[in-house]
Amino acid sequence: MSEDEFPGPAYENLDFLRSPEARPIRVLSEFMEPKTRLQKQHIHNTVVFFGSARTLPRDVALKNLEDVKAQGVDAAALEKAQSDLDMSSYYEDARELGKRITTWSKDSHTHDNGFFVCTGGGPGIMEAGNRGASEAGGVSVGLNISLPFEQEPNQYQTREVSFDFHYFFVRKFWFFYLAKAMVVFPGGFGTFDEVFELLTLVQTKKTQKPMPIVLYGKEFWNDIINFEGLVRRGVIARDDLDLFLISDSVDETFDYLVKNITRFYG
Repeated sequence: MSEDEFPGPAYENLDFLRSPEARPIRVLSEFMEPKTRLQKQHIHNTVVFFGSARTLPRDVALKNLEDVKAQGVDAAALEKAQSDLDMSSYYEDARELGKRITTWSKDSHTHDNGFFVCTGGGPGIMEAGNRGASEAGGVSVGLNISLPFEQEPNQYQTREVSFDFHYFFVRKFWFFYLAKAMVVFPGGFGTFDEVFELLTLVQTKKTQKPMPIVLYGKEFWNDIINFEGLVRRGVIARDDLDLFLISDSVDETFDYLVKNITRFYG
C-alpha cells in the first residue's frame, strides 16, 4: 500500500489475517468453512479411518522388496522392505473396507442420510480408505493437515470435501463431530494421539452418541498395548475393554460396523 492510500477493510488485510493477533479468526475459519462445505454436500455422518501414513500398497511394497533384493543392499534395508510388505496387508484391508462401507451406504441409504468414509486425507491407510470409497463410486472426506513432511493429499478423496487444516485440534473436532463409527489401523504417534483422545471422550461420556470402534490388527495391537495390563493395574476398568472390538477380519469389521451403525443410527 502506498503512502497516499487509505487502509481497506480489515478482512482484506492479509498481513493482519496472518498475524498472531488474528489467530482466533483463523481458528474460527477452520471450524466454519468445513461446516459450510460439508452441509452443502449433505454430509452428516462419517465412518472415520485412522492409521499410518507410511503403509504402502501391496504392489508398491512388493516391487520395493524385489528392488532391494536385486541391489544386494544391507540387511537393514532388506528387513525394512520385508516389514513394509508385511504391513501392506493393512493397506489392502483398509481399501476393501472403504469400498464395502461405501457400497453398503449407497445401496441402503439416500445421500442425505448416508455414511461416508472419512480419513486424514494423506497417504498410507488414509489413501487406502479414500481409494476404496472411490472405487465404489462414492464420495469420501479428507481432513488433511499441513505438515513439513509425510502429509500430501491423496488423489482419491473427493475434491469438494477435501480440507487443509493448520490446527490439529480443529481437525480432531471434525474427525469426531460427524463420526458415527471409527476404524483404527496400525499407526504411529499421530494415530495414537487421535484414537486415545477420542476413546477418552467415549469413556468419560463427554460424548453421549454411540460410537462403534474397531482396532484393526490383533497382532499389532496386542504387541503394542497391553490392555489387560492396564486393567490389572487399575488404570482402566474391565468394562473399558468393551468400548472397542479388536479384529483381524474385514468381514468381521464390516459386519460389526454395519450392525451397530444400523442399530444406533438407522
